[in-house]
Amino acid sequence: MLFELLRLKRTYKNISRVRQIVYVFVKHGLGQFVEQLNLHKVLPLPKRLKILKTPEDITHTLPERLRLAFGELGPSFIKLAQLLSSRPDLITKPFADEFKKLQDEVPPFPFSDVIRIIEEDMKVSVSDIFDSIDETPVAAASIAQVHHAVLKDGTPVVIKIQRPRIAEQIETDISILRSISALMVKYLPETEVFNPKGIVDEFSRTIKRELDFTEEAKNMCRFRRNFSNYPHIHIPRLYPEFVSKRMIVMERLDGVRIDDIEGIKRLGIDRREIALKGVDAYFKMFLEDGFFHADPHPGNIFVMPDGRIGLVDFGIVGWLTPDIMESIATALIALVKKDFDTIVEQYIRLGLVKEDVDIEEFKREFKADMIDFLIPLYDVTLAEINLAQYLDTLLHIAIKHKLRIPSDLLLLNKCMLILDSIGRELDPNFNFISVAEPYAKRLIKSKYHPSRFYESFQRQVGEFYDFSTKTPRQLRVLLRKALRDELHLKMTPIGLDRLIRDIDRSTNRLAFSIVVAAIILSSSVLTLSGTGGKVFDIPLLGLTGFIVAFILGFWLLISIIRSGRL
Repeated sequence: MLFELLRLKRTYKNISRVRQIVYVFVKHGLGQFVEQLNLHKVLPLPKRLKILKTPEDITHTLPERLRLAFGELGPSFIKLAQLLSSRPDLITKPFADEFKKLQDEVPPFPFSDVIRIIEEDMKVSVSDIFDSIDETPVAAASIAQVHHAVLKDGTPVVIKIQRPRIAEQIETDISILRSISALMVKYLPETEVFNPKGIVDEFSRTIKRELDFTEEAKNMCRFRRNFSNYPHIHIPRLYPEFVSKRMIVMERLDGVRIDDIEGIKRLGIDRREIALKGVDAYFKMFLEDGFFHADPHPGNIFVMPDGRIGLVDFGIVGWLTPDIMESIATALIALVKKDFDTIVEQYIRLGLVKEDVDIEEFKREFKADMIDFLIPLYDVTLAEINLAQYLDTLLHIAIKHKLRIPSDLLLLNKCMLILDSIGRELDPNFNFISVAEPYAKRLIKSKYHPSRFYESFQRQVGEFYDFSTKTPRQLRVLLRKALRDELHLKMTPIGLDRLIRDIDRSTNRLAFSIVVAAIILSSSVLTLSGTGGKVFDIPLLGLTGFIVAFILGFWLLISIIRSGRL
């Protein structure tokens, strides 16, 4: 264990950051978790004693404490919590709901850093590019902040600038999170079902894409192409000559946030039309383009004075394959028709069911849950269906049956919930599903086009050819290994690692107890001999031994009590 901790310290770029994380966890009553992972070893000895008890003033639930700790630890942990908030299938609903409360609004960084980053990345003076830049940012988040500016030709623009040294801080935190996830799997094997390593890997991929503003610039260009024939949707113009990994300059949009009902009224624009245009644009992304803006909160959607809808912030996007789009379309049509047999089939078709699951048994149980939920929908009109409740229930039925849900599908689910909420806020009678139906029918119709049949036939012929040519070779290899006695059967005993750790821990405690007993016996002998200096008429060496034995014995007792295995 000591060797692992020393290796852990060498891995971290900044040991003070590790200590800060441990301090914050302990402060919010997560000391037991810290101790179980042996992370308390990075603290000075006096600080370790505080871990042995949960602060008495802690009244929050565990999800609340974790949310408070993540909020205090800054951008990396806030972004991780936001990612986890969309993964109730991994962390359970109470944690996901709590993490949704985390906002990444933070104090702005100094304007001098804005100037420095622009000049470092553009290799010219700021005055050579901009006529003026507003020193006060219009928005400041954990990754970047936004300033209004005017180009030399008088064009009003927006500058998005990355926080100084944020990339280095996030890289350090990802290294720490990777080590913590490995420790969780090793010392808390029951957490492996949540796949902590996979969560950190997914977070690492997502945050690194978000940190590279050239990726966001590419996303903007793709959206502009996709919506070039949609006059009611406006994607800001990009200025590619002023784009780098840390900054991006784009057209400034005039208008009001889509949730600013009074502002929309002042513009004299029909709110129902706005709702229809916005949701129509997203279903084009979902069911036609397979590429969607995955962060549609109201601050990223604007209503412009001419009635167009402007979208901003393209750092987070989702991708859907043609197969997934077809399944979504089929499921939406099935929802309209209240055909739960088809919905169950789409879950299987998407490959969400694990290989070791009995498909027929899954169909029966999943269908039974769907029937319980769908029967009440027979008595309501399409407009009365609460899509948010419907999607939330479908998600939790999927979680109950331990289905594997791809992150892009969860992003899609999150987008639909947000859009349904915005649509109903703009128009209480807004019918989200009716907007989706034409796209779904068009997509399903295209599925039976001759060109699609030809593509599918080509793919199947290729797969059959691969199978027919590779199988004989693989059989020869298998037979050769069997004849040479090189065929090995790999078995993974479940729970053996935990048993070995428990035996190792018990052995260590037994050895520790023997040492304490030996100290007590030695001290007793020294006390009876009466040799050496005395304190309270007790030989000093004997008294010292008793004190050391008491401290070590007390430490051992506390450790056993905290383990919950008396």
